[in-house]
Amino acid sequence: MVVFPVLFLLGSLIPYGRGETESTMIGSLREAALNYQGKLECGNWDCDCVFKRARGCCCGANDLYQLEDNTFHRMMNLWENLSQLNSRVKAVTGNLKIAFKTCLNITLPRSALPCFGPFNTDVPIPFDSVSLNDGMGYNPSLGAFTAPCAGVYAFSFTIYSSVGADGRLYHKVQLLLNNDVIVSVWEDNREDGEDSASQLVVLQLNKGDQVYLALTTGRKLCGNLASNSFTGYMLYPLNNAQ
Repeated sequence: MVVFPVLFLLGSLIPYGRGETESTMIGSLREAALNYQGKLECGNWDCDCVFKRARGCCCGANDLYQLEDNTFHRMMNLWENLSQLNSRVKAVTGNLKIAFKTCLNITLPRSALPCFGPFNTDVPIPFDSVSLNDGMGYNPSLGAFTAPCAGVYAFSFTIYSSVGADGRLYHKVQLLLNNDVIVSVWEDNREDGEDSASQLVVLQLNKGDQVYLALTTGRKLCGNLASNSFTGYMLYPLNNAQ
């Protein structure tokens, strides 16, 4: 019960008349509250806080202050952990930025249906429109990516061709690591006038390894050639990568 504390505090105000200043009343109330020795309903109530701090809930003031301090320290610890994580990521990657993005934008002779191919041998596709080349690993003249350092890399490509309603989709594109075929996409039918396909592969490369796409013998890519794209990036370098 809080009857006695309330009566005690109110009783301390009785001797003062209407002309008593507000500051005197507050001072008396403060003194009475601080001198009260009984048990309060709220054990955490800081009786002095209402007079010294602009707080709306003195009953939980101490707990709120502690919560603020704990939250601040946790935020500082989180910031330190993020900084350490950033340093570790840079240590793992060697702060290397290796990535490329390119598409096919070669100039072809004007015709009703511009096509790249067919050729009488396998031909590397010269993806010549380069929008990203961090690390300068991609060579648009060769259409090939050369690994600047040993590491694990991800490569993806999309192959598109359009031959019209009466044409024949006939293409096969392979992704090669040096001279070895890794994955490929192909099409050979008259049912679709256009089609596309994509592949994603993760490879472990040594420094100097080359990755490129090649159009196989007798096949062709037609239509909007800019829809053909080739991208790659390093996931992480290998230990002691040079």
